[in-house]
Amino acid sequence: MIRRLFALVCALALAAAVTAAPAEEAGLKKIVFCLDWTPNTNHTGVYAAESLGYYREEGLEVTIVQPPENGAVLMCAAGQAQFAVDAQDTMAASLDLESPLGVTAVAAILQHNTSGILSRAGDGIDSAKGLEGHVYATWESPVELAMLRYCMEKENADFDKVKLIPNNITDEPAALAAHQTDAVWVFYGWSGINAELSGVDCDYWDFASLSSELDYYTPVILANNDFLQNDPETAKAFLRATARGYRYAAENPEAAADLLIAGDSTGSLTDAKELVYASQKWISGKYIDDAPAWGYIAPERWNAFYAWLHQNGLTAHDLSGAGFSNDYLPGE
Repeated sequence: MIRRLFALVCALALAAAVTAAPAEEAGLKKIVFCLDWTPNTNHTGVYAAESLGYYREEGLEVTIVQPPENGAVLMCAAGQAQFAVDAQDTMAASLDLESPLGVTAVAAILQHNTSGILSRAGDGIDSAKGLEGHVYATWESPVELAMLRYCMEKENADFDKVKLIPNNITDEPAALAAHQTDAVWVFYGWSGINAELSGVDCDYWDFASLSSELDYYTPVILANNDFLQNDPETAKAFLRATARGYRYAAENPEAAADLLIAGDSTGSLTDAKELVYASQKWISGKYIDDAPAWGYIAPERWNAFYAWLHQNGLTAHDLSGAGFSNDYLPGE
């Protein structure tokens, strides 16, 4: 709780500094969009929409900000950012309260869960059962560990035979090559692609293929509930422009990658152009995938995951039906 409160204080201070800046253009409505991490190809559509002028065409001035640690959802719930990036699994904690945080997922950035377990090729960890007797680097999240146990039990494997170590890894392929761990959870669109480029021969299996209940939405765009209620037309305008940005990225991956790199104020992508291009090429096909349009959240898949969390004692409340809306997305 102390960590969350500290993060909120940092978020409020950051947002105050951002919103105090003078408008670049008179007459534009100001929107603060808080990322969940440093800029990466999950965020490309937002950077494309900003760079290509889609937001200004909708009468918006959008400021993209970095989150304080664990602060994106809190910043959004506090009203200091109208929109933020999170994921359905981590969002559950914000909803599973006697007084839930006032945020709603209003768009899916990717249509399917693209995360899974990366390991050294040849170690036999090309399935959940293969984790038995091996070292796994964990964030020590109850949801994370429950998902691993569930997947292993589906293959008649014993989760208690996995050796858990703290996950302080920043470069997953390098950590595997150096035998810091035998297996680690990754998002394939970044770390899996990085393994390919690094020449580290890896095995990989993903959660969505093993269990339909685990094909949840990660990442998503959240919006502040008061903002949605008080200014729904501005919320719709933001999502119209954002949808255009992601459609552009889906159709023009290399050009979109250039816009992401150019728009990254942290400079973290400057020396990672090869990875950004390769990641963008892979992930551009995941933005819309089999959905009717970008951003759509299928209620049955959203609810299946939250029902699974409750059935496995990971939430105090059954969150099925809670925390999401397709009402603000543009019609296609």
